[in-house]
Amino acid sequence: MKRLSVVLCLLPFALPAQVFTFTHEQMLEYTAQNPFGRFEDGRPKVPDELLEKCKDLSAEEVWAVLPGEKFRNQYEGNWQILHPEKRLVGRAVTAQFMPFRPDVNDVVEAKARAKGLGENNNQRVIDMLQPGDVLVVDLFGKIEGGTIVGDNLATAIYAATKAGFVVDGAIRDLDGIFEIDEGAYFRGVHPTPIGGVMLTGVNIPVRIGNATVMPGDVVFGDREGVYFIPPHLVKKVLDRADETHIHDEWTKKKLSTGKYKSSDIYPSPRDPALKKEYEEYLKERLGKK
Repeated sequence: MKRLSVVLCLLPFALPAQVFTFTHEQMLEYTAQNPFGRFEDGRPKVPDELLEKCKDLSAEEVWAVLPGEKFRNQYEGNWQILHPEKRLVGRAVTAQFMPFRPDVNDVVEAKARAKGLGENNNQRVIDMLQPGDVLVVDLFGKIEGGTIVGDNLATAIYAATKAGFVVDGAIRDLDGIFEIDEGAYFRGVHPTPIGGVMLTGVNIPVRIGNATVMPGDVVFGDREGVYFIPPHLVKKVLDRADETHIHDEWTKKKLSTGKYKSSDIYPSPRDPALKKEYEEYLKERLGKK
C-alpha cells in the first residue's frame, strides 16, 4: 500500500509530459546519448551531412547494427508507400493521438486556445515542422477518421520539411498527394477527414506498430519499411554500411563472372587467395572514402 501511495502521488507530475510534450530538461534527460547539437526545445539535431549520407542506406544495413546494440524495436513494416522508389530521411517530430474523450479533450483544447493555437489539432503539429523534419504520427492504426492529411496539408508538410511523414493511420486525397515529391508511409486511405481523435502528445515517445520512436530519431524509409535510428547510432550505422557496400560490390563482381559457386564467395570467400583479394579490395576502397 505504501508503494502504491507513492506511485499515485507521482502521477500528477508524470502525466503532463505524456499529455503535452517533453520539457527542455526532460528532452535532454531522455535523449542523453545524443552526440550532436540540439534544437531550441532540446530535440536532437543530427547534422544535415549525415542525413544526406543516410539516403544511400538500406533497411538491411540499419538492421546490421541496431539489434546488436540492443535496439531491437526500431523497425516497422507493412506500409502503403507513396513513392517506393524514394528514400525518406529526416529527424523525427512525434505526435500522439488517442480516441476522443470529451473531458480530456476539453482540457487539451482550453490550453491550446490559451496559447493561441489553431483549432485543428493535426495542423498544430504541422505548423511546428522545420527543414529536415519527418512527422511521425501515432494514430493507433485508425483508417476511417484517421486521416492525418489530405493533399493540402501534405503539401504544407513537404513545403516545410522537404522530406515527408509516417503515420500509423491513414491519408485522404491520394491522387492529389501522389503528385507531391515527398516520402510518405501510411496504413490506408479513406475519404473522411480526421475525426473522433484528440492530440495528446507532441515530441514525446510514441509507438509506431512494433517500434518505439523518440523525437530526434533519424527516420529512414525505403521499399521494405521504416527504421527509427537513435542519434547516437547514426555514425556507426553509416560506417558499417560503407563496409557492406564494398563487400556487396566485390561479391557481385565475382559472382557475375560465372566462375564461382555462390558458396565460394558468399557470405565470405572460402579460398585464402580470394579472401586476401577481398581484404585488399576493402582496404583500398575504404581509403578512397
